[in-house]
Amino acid sequence: MNRQAQAAVMFLLGAALLHAGATDLYLRYVKAGLQPLLLASGAVLIAAALATAWYERKRAKAARALGHAHPEPRISWLLLLPLLALILIAPPALGSYSALRAGTALQKPYAYGTLPAGDPVPLSVVDYASRAAYGHGRSLHGRSVRVTGFLALDRAGTPYLVRMALNCCAADAQPVKIALTGTLPPVLRPDAWLEVTGTYSPRSARDPVNNGPIPYLKVTSAKPVPTPRDPYDETWNN
Repeated sequence: MNRQAQAAVMFLLGAALLHAGATDLYLRYVKAGLQPLLLASGAVLIAAALATAWYERKRAKAARALGHAHPEPRISWLLLLPLLALILIAPPALGSYSALRAGTALQKPYAYGTLPAGDPVPLSVVDYASRAAYGHGRSLHGRSVRVTGFLALDRAGTPYLVRMALNCCAADAQPVKIALTGTLPPVLRPDAWLEVTGTYSPRSARDPVNNGPIPYLKVTSAKPVPTPRDPYDETWNN
């Protein structure tokens, strides 16, 4: 791979990082707190690419003057294609396919915060699931909750409201699942995002993948919503 191709690859990689970091695209790869590092990395790569291109142009000019120029293989420029795809094609966030093939990552929290006044109280999937499974719903009795996630349907047709919990990046994302019962939409489409309002249910199940707890939520109403700006749940990072 010649220096010109190296500079082009570094430039496009830096541009891809800047593009992702300056838009919401980066949230499909890493947690929100890493945005400054992405932007800084993109700027450094672009600066290095420009410096490499300038040095290579100067070296090639000197080589031509001495008659030492040699042709370089052009096939190395094909390495630019994956980077162009990264810039032009935004991959979707992990969805029901990944969620049903991984066990729930629900963990017992050290403590539960006090729920704010007013119903329905907005909760993350992780917050509701941990209060229901490990807190036995004590903090949820008599309260109406509102939870947002995407749908997943197992082979038996059981509907789950899921959010992929993120520690660092999409590579380590793991699902947290809530089984749904009660008043559900007549048509359930996997990967569709729903805002669900309901109440605590003492019913629970075990995840067939890792035997982890899956609490139930008794749904009183549900409506489709657009995919959120940040599709992953970063509750564990707060």
